[in-house]
Amino acid sequence: MITVEHIHKSFGDKPVLKDVSYTFETGKTNLIIGESGSGKTVLMKSIVGLIVPDSGDIKYDGRLFSQMNGNEKRKLRYEMGMLFQGGALFDFMTVEDNVKFPLDMFTDRTEAEKRERVQFCLHRVNLTDAHKKMPSELSGGMIKRVAIARAISLNPRYLFCDEPNSGLDPRTAGLIDELIEEITAEYNITTIINTHDMNSVLKIGTTVAFIYKGNLWWQGDKKSILNTDNQELNDFVFAMELTKRLKK
Repeated sequence: MITVEHIHKSFGDKPVLKDVSYTFETGKTNLIIGESGSGKTVLMKSIVGLIVPDSGDIKYDGRLFSQMNGNEKRKLRYEMGMLFQGGALFDFMTVEDNVKFPLDMFTDRTEAEKRERVQFCLHRVNLTDAHKKMPSELSGGMIKRVAIARAISLNPRYLFCDEPNSGLDPRTAGLIDELIEEITAEYNITTIINTHDMNSVLKIGTTVAFIYKGNLWWQGDKKSILNTDNQELNDFVFAMELTKRLKK
Protein backbone atom coordinates (compact mmCIF):
# COMPACT_ATOMS: atom_id res chain seq x y z
CA MET A 1 0.00 0.00 0.00
CA ILE A 2 1.21 3.49 -0.85
CA THR A 3 -0.40 6.51 0.77
CA VAL A 4 0.11 10.11 -0.32
CA GLU A 5 -0.96 12.74 2.18
CA HIS A 6 -1.52 16.42 1.35
CA ILE A 7 1.02 16.53 -1.49
CA HIS A 8 1.78 19.96 -2.91
CA LYS A 9 4.18 20.68 -5.77
CA SER A 10 4.86 23.84 -7.73
CA PHE A 11 7.34 24.69 -10.45
CA GLY A 12 8.21 28.33 -10.04
CA ASP A 13 4.95 30.18 -9.46
CA LYS A 14 2.86 27.46 -11.14
CA PRO A 15 1.14 25.02 -8.76
CA VAL A 16 0.98 21.53 -10.28
CA LEU A 17 -0.29 19.39 -7.38
CA LYS A 18 -2.66 20.88 -4.83
CA ASP A 19 -3.20 19.03 -1.55
CA VAL A 20 -3.50 15.56 -3.10
CA SER A 21 -4.25 12.69 -0.69
CA TYR A 22 -4.92 9.14 -1.88
CA THR A 23 -4.30 5.49 -1.02
CA PHE A 24 -3.04 3.05 -3.67
CA GLU A 25 -4.06 -0.43 -2.61
CA THR A 26 -1.95 -3.59 -2.54
CA GLY A 27 -2.86 -6.39 -4.94
CA LYS A 28 -4.89 -4.04 -7.12
CA THR A 29 -4.35 -2.11 -10.33
CA ASN A 30 -4.52 1.54 -9.26
CA LEU A 31 -4.99 3.86 -12.24
CA ILE A 32 -4.24 7.58 -12.41
CA ILE A 33 -6.04 9.39 -15.22
CA GLY A 34 -6.35 12.98 -16.34
CA GLU A 35 -5.71 15.36 -19.20
CA SER A 36 -2.20 16.21 -20.34
CA GLY A 37 -0.78 18.76 -17.92
CA SER A 38 -3.21 17.82 -15.15
CA GLY A 39 -0.43 16.77 -12.76
CA LYS A 40 -0.78 12.98 -12.93
CA THR A 41 2.78 12.42 -14.21
CA VAL A 42 4.18 14.70 -11.52
CA LEU A 43 2.23 12.71 -8.94
CA MET A 44 3.71 9.42 -10.14
CA LYS A 45 7.23 10.86 -10.31
CA SER A 46 6.79 12.15 -6.75
CA ILE A 47 5.80 8.67 -5.56
CA VAL A 48 8.74 7.06 -7.38
CA GLY A 49 11.10 9.63 -5.88
CA LEU A 50 12.11 11.42 -9.08
CA ILE A 51 10.48 14.64 -7.88
CA VAL A 52 10.51 15.97 -4.31
CA PRO A 53 7.14 17.46 -3.25
CA ASP A 54 7.14 20.91 -1.68
CA SER A 55 5.12 19.54 1.22
CA GLY A 56 3.16 16.48 2.25
CA ASP A 57 4.06 12.88 3.05
CA ILE A 58 4.38 9.61 1.14
CA LYS A 59 4.12 6.29 3.00
CA TYR A 60 5.14 2.90 1.65
CA ASP A 61 3.35 0.26 3.72
CA GLY A 62 3.44 2.64 6.66
CA ARG A 63 7.07 3.69 6.16
CA LEU A 64 7.39 7.45 5.93
CA PHE A 65 9.77 8.41 3.12
CA SER A 66 10.78 11.71 4.71
CA GLN A 67 12.01 9.87 7.80
CA MET A 68 14.11 7.27 5.96
CA ASN A 69 17.89 7.45 6.04
CA GLY A 70 20.03 6.95 2.94
CA ASN A 71 20.27 3.17 3.26
CA GLU A 72 16.53 2.82 3.81
CA LYS A 73 15.80 4.92 0.72
CA ARG A 74 18.16 2.81 -1.39
CA LYS A 75 16.48 -0.36 -0.12
CA LEU A 76 13.08 1.11 -1.01
CA ARG A 77 14.23 1.74 -4.58
CA TYR A 78 15.13 -1.94 -4.90
CA GLU A 79 11.50 -2.72 -4.03
CA MET A 80 10.26 -0.71 -7.02
CA GLY A 81 9.74 -1.91 -10.58
CA MET A 82 9.24 0.54 -13.43
CA LEU A 83 7.59 -0.01 -16.81
CA PHE A 84 8.49 2.95 -19.03
CA GLN A 85 6.24 4.26 -21.78
CA GLY A 86 8.37 3.09 -24.70
CA GLY A 87 9.76 0.02 -22.98
CA ALA A 88 13.22 1.67 -22.68
CA LEU A 89 15.14 -1.50 -23.51
CA PHE A 90 18.87 -1.25 -24.17
CA ASP A 91 19.11 -1.81 -27.92
CA PHE A 92 22.66 -3.23 -27.67
CA MET A 93 21.63 -5.96 -25.21
CA THR A 94 19.78 -9.21 -25.80
CA VAL A 95 16.38 -9.75 -24.21
CA GLU A 96 18.03 -11.91 -21.56
CA ASP A 97 20.62 -9.26 -20.68
CA ASN A 98 17.97 -6.52 -20.56
CA VAL A 99 15.98 -8.48 -17.99
CA LYS A 100 19.14 -9.39 -16.09
CA PHE A 101 20.34 -5.78 -15.88
CA PRO A 102 18.63 -4.91 -12.55
CA LEU A 103 19.94 -8.16 -11.06
CA ASP A 104 23.48 -7.25 -12.18
CA MET A 105 23.14 -3.76 -10.73
CA PHE A 106 21.45 -4.43 -7.42
CA THR A 107 22.14 -8.01 -6.31
CA ASP A 108 25.09 -10.24 -5.50
CA ARG A 109 23.46 -13.39 -6.88
CA THR A 110 25.57 -15.83 -8.85
CA GLU A 111 25.38 -15.77 -12.62
CA ALA A 112 23.46 -19.04 -12.57
CA GLU A 113 20.93 -17.65 -10.07
CA LYS A 114 20.45 -14.50 -12.14
CA ARG A 115 19.87 -16.43 -15.36
CA GLU A 116 17.42 -18.71 -13.58
CA ARG A 117 15.47 -15.65 -12.41
CA VAL A 118 15.56 -14.19 -15.92
CA GLN A 119 14.15 -17.39 -17.38
CA PHE A 120 11.39 -17.40 -14.77
CA CYS A 121 10.42 -13.81 -15.58
CA LEU A 122 10.47 -14.39 -19.34
CA HIS A 123 8.36 -17.51 -18.90
CA ARG A 124 5.88 -15.47 -16.85
CA VAL A 125 5.39 -13.03 -19.73
CA ASN A 126 5.24 -15.83 -22.33
CA LEU A 127 8.62 -15.08 -23.95
CA THR A 128 10.55 -18.21 -22.99
CA ASP A 129 12.16 -18.62 -26.42
CA ALA A 130 13.06 -14.96 -26.97
CA HIS A 131 16.00 -14.65 -24.57
CA LYS A 132 18.69 -14.37 -27.30
CA LYS A 133 16.78 -11.91 -29.50
CA MET A 134 17.73 -8.26 -29.81
CA PRO A 135 15.12 -5.51 -29.22
CA SER A 136 15.17 -4.68 -32.94
CA GLU A 137 13.78 -8.17 -33.63
CA LEU A 138 10.77 -7.68 -31.38
CA SER A 139 7.25 -6.40 -32.01
CA GLY A 140 5.83 -3.57 -29.93
CA GLY A 141 3.91 -5.98 -27.72
CA MET A 142 6.99 -8.16 -27.18
CA ILE A 143 9.03 -5.10 -26.17
CA LYS A 144 6.43 -4.25 -23.53
CA ARG A 145 6.46 -7.83 -22.23
CA VAL A 146 10.26 -7.81 -21.97
CA ALA A 147 9.99 -4.52 -20.11
CA ILE A 148 7.48 -6.09 -17.71
CA ALA A 149 9.82 -9.05 -17.17
CA ARG A 150 12.63 -6.63 -16.34
CA ALA A 151 10.36 -4.63 -14.03
CA ILE A 152 9.52 -7.74 -11.96
CA SER A 153 13.01 -9.25 -12.00
CA LEU A 154 13.77 -7.96 -8.49
CA ASN A 155 10.39 -9.22 -7.23
CA PRO A 156 9.15 -5.70 -6.44
CA ARG A 157 6.57 -4.73 -3.86
CA TYR A 158 5.61 -1.69 -5.96
CA LEU A 159 5.16 -1.54 -9.74
CA PHE A 160 4.87 1.73 -11.66
CA CYS A 161 3.59 1.74 -15.25
CA ASP A 162 3.74 4.88 -17.41
CA GLU A 163 1.30 4.64 -20.33
CA PRO A 164 1.95 0.88 -20.74
CA ASN A 165 -0.29 0.62 -23.84
CA SER A 166 1.17 3.55 -25.75
CA GLY A 167 1.67 2.70 -29.42
CA LEU A 168 0.00 -0.71 -29.27
CA ASP A 169 -2.96 -1.99 -31.26
CA PRO A 170 -6.15 -2.61 -29.22
CA ARG A 171 -5.75 -6.40 -29.03
CA THR A 172 -2.12 -6.25 -27.91
CA ALA A 173 -2.94 -3.45 -25.48
CA GLY A 174 -5.61 -5.67 -23.94
CA LEU A 175 -3.12 -8.52 -23.51
CA ILE A 176 -0.67 -6.19 -21.76
CA ASP A 177 -3.47 -5.01 -19.45
CA GLU A 178 -4.32 -8.60 -18.59
CA LEU A 179 -0.67 -9.45 -17.92
CA ILE A 180 -0.19 -6.48 -15.58
CA GLU A 181 -3.43 -7.31 -13.76
CA GLU A 182 -2.46 -10.98 -13.38
CA ILE A 183 1.03 -10.21 -12.08
CA THR A 184 -0.34 -7.63 -9.65
CA ALA A 185 -2.74 -10.14 -8.09
CA GLU A 186 -0.37 -13.11 -8.28
CA TYR A 187 2.48 -11.39 -6.44
CA ASN A 188 0.35 -9.03 -4.34
CA ILE A 189 2.03 -5.93 -5.74
CA THR A 190 0.92 -2.33 -5.30
CA THR A 191 0.62 -1.35 -8.97
CA ILE A 192 0.15 2.25 -10.11
CA ILE A 193 -0.65 2.91 -13.76
CA ASN A 194 -0.56 6.30 -15.42
CA THR A 195 -2.82 6.16 -18.50
CA HIS A 196 -5.01 7.97 -21.02
CA ASP A 197 -6.46 4.70 -22.32
CA MET A 198 -10.13 4.37 -21.42
CA ASN A 199 -10.07 0.74 -22.55
CA SER A 200 -7.57 0.07 -19.75
CA VAL A 201 -9.67 2.02 -17.27
CA LEU A 202 -12.81 0.04 -18.07
CA LYS A 203 -10.96 -3.28 -18.11
CA ILE A 204 -8.54 -3.20 -15.15
CA GLY A 205 -9.40 -0.01 -13.23
CA THR A 206 -9.79 -1.58 -9.80
CA THR A 207 -9.24 1.86 -8.32
CA VAL A 208 -9.19 5.06 -10.37
CA ALA A 209 -7.96 8.53 -9.37
CA PHE A 210 -8.89 11.41 -11.68
CA ILE A 211 -6.52 14.37 -11.44
CA TYR A 212 -7.87 17.69 -12.68
CA LYS A 213 -5.78 20.87 -12.68
CA GLY A 214 -3.60 19.49 -9.90
CA ASN A 215 -6.47 18.37 -7.69
CA LEU A 216 -7.78 14.92 -6.87
CA TRP A 217 -11.13 15.60 -8.50
CA TRP A 218 -12.76 12.16 -8.35
CA GLN A 219 -12.00 8.65 -7.11
CA GLY A 220 -13.81 5.41 -7.76
CA ASP A 221 -13.49 2.32 -9.95
CA LYS A 222 -14.24 1.00 -13.44
CA LYS A 223 -17.85 0.27 -12.46
CA SER A 224 -18.69 3.73 -11.20
CA ILE A 225 -16.73 5.86 -13.67
CA LEU A 226 -19.48 5.75 -16.32
CA ASN A 227 -22.16 6.82 -13.87
CA THR A 228 -21.06 10.00 -12.16
CA ASP A 229 -22.29 13.57 -12.15
CA ASN A 230 -18.72 14.94 -12.05
CA GLN A 231 -18.79 17.16 -15.13
CA GLU A 232 -15.04 17.41 -15.63
CA LEU A 233 -14.65 13.63 -15.39
CA ASN A 234 -17.51 13.11 -17.84
CA ASP A 235 -15.88 15.54 -20.27
CA PHE A 236 -12.69 13.46 -20.07
CA VAL A 237 -14.27 9.99 -20.16
CA PHE A 238 -16.77 10.68 -22.94
CA ALA A 239 -14.45 12.66 -25.19
CA MET A 240 -13.96 9.59 -27.43
CA GLU A 241 -16.64 8.40 -29.82
CA LEU A 242 -16.54 4.89 -28.36
CA THR A 243 -17.22 6.01 -24.81
CA LYS A 244 -19.90 8.41 -26.04
CA ARG A 245 -21.77 5.36 -27.35
CA LEU A 246 -21.47 3.67 -23.95
CA LYS A 247 -23.29 6.59 -22.40
CA LYS A 248 -26.30 6.19 -24.68
